[in-house]
Amino acid sequence: MKEIGKETIIEAETAAGVRIHEFAHLPALSLVFSAELLKPCQANACGKYNKSWTCPPACGTFEEQRDKILSYKNVFVFTTKHDLEDSFDYEGMTKSKDFHSLLTLEFKKKLGDAYPVYGAGSCPVCNGNCSFPAPCLFPEKRIGSIEAACINVTELSKSAGISYNNGKNTVTYFSIILLK
Repeated sequence: MKEIGKETIIEAETAAGVRIHEFAHLPALSLVFSAELLKPCQANACGKYNKSWTCPPACGTFEEQRDKILSYKNVFVFTTKHDLEDSFDYEGMTKSKDFHSLLTLEFKKKLGDAYPVYGAGSCPVCNGNCSFPAPCLFPEKRIGSIEAACINVTELSKSAGISYNNGKNTVTYFSIILLK
């Protein structure tokens, strides 16, 4: 599959009850990777370091992640945009990430294992209760982390022609799907 078609997009949006804000198809080689993006992970900024299969160190090294992603030819990137009460609306940001994750999970359901999916933050499948270090309970549903894969989202937005910042009191979340 070189591209994700309109029908698949509409089906995922309908099932999740969440609309895509912007999307694009681009070559995987246009992704920019930076090992520097692992520093917040290693500092346990989100509390998931060494606690999730999709976060460091369990997700693999920078090189392993990059090589896996670049073994695919194309990428489908999509965003969701959400309005917030103000720039400190943490509850709104959390709810918005949950909505974005629903849509990301719907794409994973529709496309299956052949097309790895990466979303915002750690894998949402087990609602923050990852079985790590025990084996993953749902490896076929697992969603990787864009951040842990060291993909520079600012550069991704530029390459895809997608807005990174959609205005005051909004939050935008990104996901990618790797295509052959």
